[in-house]
Amino acid sequence: MTLIRSARPHELPALFELPEDPERNAATRAYLGQLLDSKCTRPEWCLVAEDGAGQVTGSVVLWTVPGQDVPYAFVLFEAPADQDATGAALLDAAVTRARALGADELEHVVDSPAQEPQFQQDPERRAELLRRSGFRVIRDGRRFRLRVPGELPADDPRLTFRSLAGLGPEPFIDLLEQLLAETADARLAADVQEYGARRAAEKIFELTASMRHEPQWWEIGYDADGSPAVISLPAENPSVPVIGFIGVAPAHRGKGYAASAVVRGTRILAANGAEEIRGDCDAANTAMAKAFTRAGYENFADRLEFHRSL
Repeated sequence: MTLIRSARPHELPALFELPEDPERNAATRAYLGQLLDSKCTRPEWCLVAEDGAGQVTGSVVLWTVPGQDVPYAFVLFEAPADQDATGAALLDAAVTRARALGADELEHVVDSPAQEPQFQQDPERRAELLRRSGFRVIRDGRRFRLRVPGELPADDPRLTFRSLAGLGPEPFIDLLEQLLAETADARLAADVQEYGARRAAEKIFELTASMRHEPQWWEIGYDADGSPAVISLPAENPSVPVIGFIGVAPAHRGKGYAASAVVRGTRILAANGAEEIRGDCDAANTAMAKAFTRAGYENFADRLEFHRSL
């Protein structure tokens, strides 16, 4: 019989470990320790599966952005390869705990190939477990990274950048609303359909603002005709600096401005100490994928983003 329970203090931050994989164990232990320290999770949000012999056989950890008290995702989901019932029970417990904490949705990402900090082996099996538990794919994504070189490309001379510090939030939300009207990103398109373009724009702004950033980092790039052309929202999540959001106004697409915005965000993060920077985009958003590549980033992984309404 499998019991799903909260992790005990002495089990944190190790949780579920694999005796044959000390590298994986050290990385996941460090990752969970970081999440606990940054308040992305709490001890009572860390759930484990225990078998009849009292051995921990799986885990799942609810997650949120720092400063928030309601989880909206989970990480470190592990279950025995030959025990799908344990995996299903962990997912059910995560949903129940998240709902009790006030969540109305829950998300999870599956990266391939497996890598730090979660080492998600067998992504096909994981995806099937999620689907059986009521989760659906909301984005087939591509992940990019850049190990910051000694010299970065120059800014695009066609663009004049002005920051949030001087503009305030309204021009940013206005431009986000405009560009969301025509987006190749499945997740953003779904948000527009559910909330409307204005509210979807506000949600992007609010979610990205929950990551660490300075007002002068966030910028709108203006074309020579004075119209807003591109938005750049670089930030730092608890693990790594990121190109939080890039978008180009419909009237200015096809000019290479997305790559210019990636370069601009990269330069800002590098000037503030970043050594590695990451960014994601929808596989269908080929223009954004090309922008990352042109800015020197490599596509190091694929990412399926799952969602379930609670």
